[in-house]
Amino acid sequence: MEKSTVDSSADAPEILWAPSAEMVGRSPLTRYIRWLADTRELEFEDYHALWRWSTTEIEEFWRTIWEHFEVIASGEEQRELEDPSPPVVLTERVMPGAQWFPGTQLNYAEHIFRGKADDEVALVYASELRNLSEMRWGELREQVAAVREGLVALGITKGDRVAAYLPNGPEAVIAFLAAASLGATWSSCSPDFGPGSVVDRFAQIEPKVLLCVDGYRYGGRDFDRMQTIAEIASQIPSLERIVVVPYLSDSPELSVLEERQSATPMTWGQLQDLGRGVELSFERVPFDHPLWVLYSSGTTGLPKAIVHGHGGILLEQLKKGYLHLDAKTGDRVFWFTTTGWMMWNFLVGVLLTPASIVLYDGNPATPDMGVLWDLAERTGMTCFGTSAAYIAACMKDGVEPSSGRDLSRLRSLGSTGSPLSPEGFQWVYDHVGSDTWLFSTSGGTDLCTAFVGGVPLLPVYRGELQARALGASVEAFDEDGNAVIDEVGELVITEPMPSMPVFLWGDDDGSRYRASYFEMYPGIWRHGDWIEITSRGTAIIYGRSDSTINRGGVRMGTSEIYRAVSAVPQVVDSLVVDVPREGTEGWMPLFVVLEDGTTLDDELTAEIKRRIREQCSPRHVPNEIFQVKEVPRTLSGKVLEVPVKRILMGEPPEKAASRDSLANPASLDYFSDLAATL
Repeated sequence: MEKSTVDSSADAPEILWAPSAEMVGRSPLTRYIRWLADTRELEFEDYHALWRWSTTEIEEFWRTIWEHFEVIASGEEQRELEDPSPPVVLTERVMPGAQWFPGTQLNYAEHIFRGKADDEVALVYASELRNLSEMRWGELREQVAAVREGLVALGITKGDRVAAYLPNGPEAVIAFLAAASLGATWSSCSPDFGPGSVVDRFAQIEPKVLLCVDGYRYGGRDFDRMQTIAEIASQIPSLERIVVVPYLSDSPELSVLEERQSATPMTWGQLQDLGRGVELSFERVPFDHPLWVLYSSGTTGLPKAIVHGHGGILLEQLKKGYLHLDAKTGDRVFWFTTTGWMMWNFLVGVLLTPASIVLYDGNPATPDMGVLWDLAERTGMTCFGTSAAYIAACMKDGVEPSSGRDLSRLRSLGSTGSPLSPEGFQWVYDHVGSDTWLFSTSGGTDLCTAFVGGVPLLPVYRGELQARALGASVEAFDEDGNAVIDEVGELVITEPMPSMPVFLWGDDDGSRYRASYFEMYPGIWRHGDWIEITSRGTAIIYGRSDSTINRGGVRMGTSEIYRAVSAVPQVVDSLVVDVPREGTEGWMPLFVVLEDGTTLDDELTAEIKRRIREQCSPRHVPNEIFQVKEVPRTLSGKVLEVPVKRILMGEPPEKAASRDSLANPASLDYFSDLAATL
C-alpha cells in the first residue's frame, strides 16, 4: 500500500466542507481507485498517496488513464485489438520535448460523441439576446457533420487553421468540433477583442477561414462588428473565406465584407447547406497533432501562440472532467467564460464526460448581479464555475444567491482566474449553501488545465486549494531550487504532462518556448506564480511571482494586499506594484478605484494603510496611495501589474502593453502621465 506523506495534524484553518459518504461512493475518482486495485493491485492510504504515485510513476499513471477511459486509437505501433494499450507511453522524461504515445492516432472530437444518445441534452445556452434553449446530441451531431462538410467544401483539410471571432454560444462549439473532426486546427477570440489584438493572434497562424458574428450584445448595448471584421480580414492575407453567424440581425449585410474579394463572405446557413444530410466522420491524427492554438495574455509583445495536441488535451480533460470535476450523468456544468479564455476550451472538454454543459454570453451584472444565479436555477445547474473577481463583486453588491431561488441541484462551485480570498470562501458557505463543494483552482492557458484545485474526496479548508492534481508534479521551489513545504516559493512542474504545449507557433527552433518556461530552472517548468504547499497537502496561490512585493526580504503576493484593501467598504478595485529605485528597497504605490462620489482623503488613506498593516505586514504598507478611475485589465479580466510597473519605470506604454489586448486601454494614460512626473 502506498503511504501518504501528508501531516494532517499540522495547524490548519477551519474546515468548511467535507464530502459525504454517498458522494465519495458515487465519485468517478473512487471508481478509478477501485479499478487500480482490481487491475494493478495498487492500493493507497489516501488521495495524497495516490497523487505521489501519479507523479513518480508518470508513465504508468497516464497508461492507466488511457486504459481506464478506453481511449480509441489506431496506429502502426498499436497492440493487437485484445490489448488496446499503447506499448510506449513516453519516450523520455524530458522537458521540453517529451513525446507521448508515439505511433498512435486518434481524434479528440470522436471521443466527445462516443456513446452519446441522440435524445440526451448536450448543451444548454442563453445570452442577453437569446432565450434559454437546449440542444440535444442528435442535433449537435447533425450540425457538426454539416459544418464539417461545409469546411471541406471550402477546401479545409487536415492541418489547416480555422479561426473564430464568436461569442460563447452553440455555433462556437459546433464549429470547433467540426474543425477538430477533420484534423483542422482551431483558434478563437471573443468579439469584444479589438481588431489589432485579433490580428496579433490570428495572423500568426495564417487561417484560411474566419467564422464571426455580425455583432453582440453586452450590458444591454449592441455592438456592430462588421466593420471590425472587415478591418481584421484586410490584415490577414491567408484568409480565403469569412463565415458570418447572424446574431444581432437575422440577415446581416455582407456588403462591407465583399470589398475584400479574396476572402469571400457567406452566412452560417450557407456553410451548413454545403453539407446537410451527411454522416459525421472523424479523421484520426497523430497524438501530438495540433488541436487548437491558445494565446498568452498579450500584455507585452506579440502574444505567444500556444499549440496543444489532440491526445494531450484528450487525456488531461478525461482526467480532469471525471476525476477532479466529478462530472456524472445528469450533471449540468457551467463556467462563466468567453471564447477568448482557456476556460471555454475547458468547458467544451466536459462533453467528454456524461454531463451537459451550460453556455452563457453577456454581462454578469445585467440586468443585475443576480442574472447568473437566476440562470443556475433555470437550468438546474449542478456546477457553477466562475472567477474570484465575480465572487468578490457579489460580496460587494450584497447578492444573496440562495434567497428566493431553488438552487437545490447546485452541488459544487468552482473559482479560478485569480486567488480566492478566505472571505470569499466563507461567503460561498454563508450565502450559496453550507453543503456546497467549493473548489478553488489554479492553472494556466499554457497547459489548458488547472494543476492545483478540486478533489471531490477531500475536505475544503478556508482559503486553501484542496490539493495538487493527479499527474501534475507541482512543487514550491525556493531561490536555490529546492522544494519547500509550508513556505512560499516558485510554482514549478518537475515532470512532463501530456497537455504541455506541443510547440509555440512560429518558434521554429524552440527558443521562445524554452525562454518562456525553462530559463530559470533548466528542464523544469516554471509557471510564474507564487505557491505554498502546506503540510496538509493543500495549496495557497499568492499571485504572479513577477509581480510579487518584496519588502525587507519578506515576499508577499499581490492577492494578499488586494484582500486587505478590498475589506475597506469604499474601495471598488485596486492595483499595487513594486517599482525598483536605486539605493532603496523600492517604491510601492497603491492605486485604488473608489465608489462613486468618494474622494481619497487623509482619513480613508489612513484606513487603507491600517488594513494592510494589520492584515499583511507593516513592511507592505504602500509608500503612496493614488485614486484612479479604472484599473487596467486585459480582456479576460487580469490586472496589468507588470505592464504598469514597467510604465512607471519609464518604459513607453506602447512597449509595455498592447492596448488592443485591454478591456479599458484609456486607463493606461494615467500611469503614463504619472511616470512623466517621477
